[in-house]
Amino acid sequence: MQKTIINKLSTTDRLNFFERFTKSSVWPAYVGCLLAFIYAVFVRFYQAAGGMIGMPGEMKDPTMIYMGSYIAGLAIMFCGFILIALIKPWSRIVPLQVPLIGGRKIHPLIVLTPTLVGTAFLIAHGVSGMITKALLLADIITIDFPEFVEVNVRVLALWELFLYEPWFVLLGIMAGLTAAHYAQASGIRKSTFRRGTILILIMVFLLTALFVASIIFDFTDKLSF
Repeated sequence: MQKTIINKLSTTDRLNFFERFTKSSVWPAYVGCLLAFIYAVFVRFYQAAGGMIGMPGEMKDPTMIYMGSYIAGLAIMFCGFILIALIKPWSRIVPLQVPLIGGRKIHPLIVLTPTLVGTAFLIAHGVSGMITKALLLADIITIDFPEFVEVNVRVLALWELFLYEPWFVLLGIMAGLTAAHYAQASGIRKSTFRRGTILILIMVFLLTALFVASIIFDFTDKLSF
């Protein structure tokens, strides 16, 4: 009887493949940071400077689009640096040099909550974008692009299907893997880690469905991307 209980406990405590992988892997943070840097510089900052590759049309308000691209680029680069911070010890314990609170442990949820919400948004955004652009190219649905006066819809859809949206998915995956590493490095219990993983997957599914519906049924004015 005692041996059976011990075997059950050891099975529960045993790490699965995903847990072993994320516990020892820090490279997703570096890949995610690189993806963020490349996209920020060669897409957002390029468009902010007036670059038209990947923008096959005439915009209604170019100045506003340029400013939006610049701000988005800065935000994306910041997110990339955050991923690097998550694999450093000072993201779990306040450095001793910080007055008053130096040496205190940072509660994991303070860092994990925004990171995981961002992860779910990035993946759902990318997957929903790929689904709807594929449907658009197959002439199953139509999509309005209100930021353009005139636009080559098929060319824009191809850019988004094969470049922009896959980038969202890849960065979201890297952010999720980095968050999983941070959670384990912070000492979160296995049962909590596993429940949290399931909840994030459910959130991604629900957000993806919501984003797809918002595009197909055209209520994006209420749910801004």
